[in-house]
Order: sequence, then C-alpha cells, then structure tokens
Amino acid sequence: MTPPSETGALLEHLFRHQAGRMVAHLTRLLGPARLDLAEETVQETMLRALQTWPHQGVPENAAAWLFRVAHNAAIDAVRRDRLIGEKTEALVVELSQASQAAPGGQDFEEQLRDDELRMIFMCCHPEIPRDASVALSLKIAGGFSVREIARAFLAEEAAVAQRLVRAKALIRQRGLTLELPRPADLQRRLDAVMEVIYLVFNEGYAAHEGEDLIRHDLCSEALRLGLLVATSSLSAPRAHALVALMALQAARWPARVDEAGDLVLLESQDFSRWDQRLITLGFRHFDRSMAGEEVSEYHVQAAIAATYTRAAAGKSIDWPLVLSLYDQLLAMSGSPVVALNRAVAVAKVRGPEAALEAIAPLEQNPKLRHYHLWLAVRGHLLLELERREEAAACFRAALECRCSEPERRFLARKLAECGAVADAATLPAA
Repeated sequence: MTPPSETGALLEHLFRHQAGRMVAHLTRLLGPARLDLAEETVQETMLRALQTWPHQGVPENAAAWLFRVAHNAAIDAVRRDRLIGEKTEALVVELSQASQAAPGGQDFEEQLRDDELRMIFMCCHPEIPRDASVALSLKIAGGFSVREIARAFLAEEAAVAQRLVRAKALIRQRGLTLELPRPADLQRRLDAVMEVIYLVFNEGYAAHEGEDLIRHDLCSEALRLGLLVATSSLSAPRAHALVALMALQAARWPARVDEAGDLVLLESQDFSRWDQRLITLGFRHFDRSMAGEEVSEYHVQAAIAATYTRAAAGKSIDWPLVLSLYDQLLAMSGSPVVALNRAVAVAKVRGPEAALEAIAPLEQNPKLRHYHLWLAVRGHLLLELERREEAAACFRAALECRCSEPERRFLARKLAECGAVADAATLPAA
C-alpha cells in the first residue's frame, strides 16, 4: 500500500506533466465547446487516483492508467447526458478506440504533441482578449490554480476567475476550433502563446509563496512547452530566444539556494554548480534566435541571461553591458518590473543613489505597492547608503507581503542587518 503523502506527491507531479496533455487530447475528441467537460473529466480522474492508489498501489504505467480512466469517464458522461445528439454513439466509439492507445507509443505521443500545440494556440485565439487567453492557457496547459494565475498577473483572484469564464464562453459562442492559425494570424497568436509560457516559467523560477523558492516542475513544464513551439513548423526566431532565456535562467537552479534552502544572490552563487546541459541548450537556441532581422524583448532578455552565464566561465559580470541591455528592454516594454530589475544594474554601474532616483517614479505604481521585490530592492539600496531606518521600514513592509519562505528568511536577515527586528507575526517560522 502506497502512503497517502507519496501518492499525493506523485499525483501532483503527474497533474503538472499530464493534465494539460489529457485535457487537450479529450478536447480534440469532445470538441472545444465541451472544454469544461474535458477539464472536469481530468479532475475526476485525478481524484479517483487519489482515492484508489493508496489502497491498490500505484499502477506500473501511471500515465496510461490516467488516460484510460479519463477516456472511460468521458464515455460515461457522453452516454449519460447524450451531449452530442445523433453523434453520441460515434463519439463513444472514437473515445473507446482512443482508450486502447497509451502514452509512450510514438504515434500516440505525436498525436498528444499536436493536440497540445493546437490547444495552446486556440487558447490564444484573437477572438479571446489577451488577458483572458493567457489565464486560460495557464489554467489548461500549465495546470495552474486560479490563485497561482492571480499571483502571476498581480491580479485579484475574482478577476482571473471571471477571465476564465469569459474565455470559455467565447470559445462556445464563436465556435472556435483546434485548427492551427493561418500564416496571416500566426504572429499574433505566437506572441500570446510565448507570453503564457514565460509566465509559467516565472511562477516556477521565483515562486510567489510556499516553502520552496523554485518550483522545478513549473519551470520544466514551461521549458517543455517552449521547446514544443520552438521546434514546430510554427516557430519563429523569438520562440528560440524564449527557450534560450528560460534555459539559461534555469541553469542557475542548483546554485540559487543553499543546503538549508535559503536564497543565494547571483554574485554569491557557486558558478560551478550551474547546469551545463541547460547552458548548452540555452546557447544553442540563442544562436538559432539570431536568424533574420527580428529583435524581440525575448532576444534582449536572453542576451542579459547570456551575459550573466558567461560569468560562470570565470569572467566577471559585465554590468555596463547588462545596463545597456536593460535600457533597450525598458524602451521596448515600459514594464515597471523591468525598471526595477534595471535598478540593480544602475546601482552596480552608477551607485545606489542613482538607482534610488531611477526607481523613485515606481513608488506610485499600484501594481508594485504590495510587491515584495520592489520593497526589497529599495530597502537594499537604502541600506547601502546607510539609511538604516528607512531600509528597515522597507524590509518590514516586504515581510508583510506574500512571498516564498526562502525569500521571507532572506528579508528577515536583511532587516537584521539594519539593526532592527520584525514583528513576530511577519517572521518566518523556525
């Protein structure tokens, strides 16, 4: 008998890696108008596994078990509700035939790959508003909860839930299909798809809450989806740039936290621990991104990541180059988060006073008001200027924001450097 804790961990892993594929596969069979049914069927399947595996044991091929049970649940739902009218029995036959295949076979894996690609492009259809399409793709392809999506967007959970409802309604009302976009529509859809993938990666690379700083499953899933798009016939140079960016950032995983699980800043990391396999993958796709004249935000961000990565070869970080790249990126995006990241490079090149001046306008931005990294960066700069009381106020405020436990411990240490302590309610548990 498998312990419930182990079963839960396995199911969470499978949900992250298989739920999107299962929903995409069932949606192709049931039709996009029944996306809700596909999602409900997958959730029901995961619940059944959670109920039975601790007692009966985990199947030898857990993914195949999940697909088979999901097919059977879908068949039961179609028969029970006669959802397709005259086509019910034909659909039951198709679902039954599909249930005989199993993940792992080449033909089935190729079909799943195509299903996923079609699904994520449908979620990013121009008929669906960008904010709703991104939320829907995160929910379906990434297995995100509404709360996780809200954190990724710095938005309210109710607003994200409404976006999901609206997106699914538009799919039904407009009769959207899983057909891949025509060449004229490809560029717009590709941009939305890549935005989704990068948001999935960012949530994993710097988890907004929880015990772990890095959620490797989300980063791996984002990288997998990025490679899915970049290696397809629908790819473009900026898709390779996105893969390069994610791979080069993910290469730092082993060095971003110490043995105690605490945050280690870039310049203090042991570069020898960086993942050479991911570095090689990143530079391979960075080279491919250079094809043509296109220069996207992903290209510039990948160039910044590449500049940091070169430090792993024994070179010091070229901060003037990093600042120049951030200047270019800020001109392209106008993002307050980019402006905040740029301030770190400004401090390295021009000093903390100049960096404080650079981020001063951000204080009025409502999206950053409860963002712990904004407060942490400002506190760090103030501490460098020996303005300890002001720095302590920033770190106290940051500790009151949602963040991961490793970040909370880091903020508590920074607060201690100011010669101050936090209220007991804001300190991380021992």
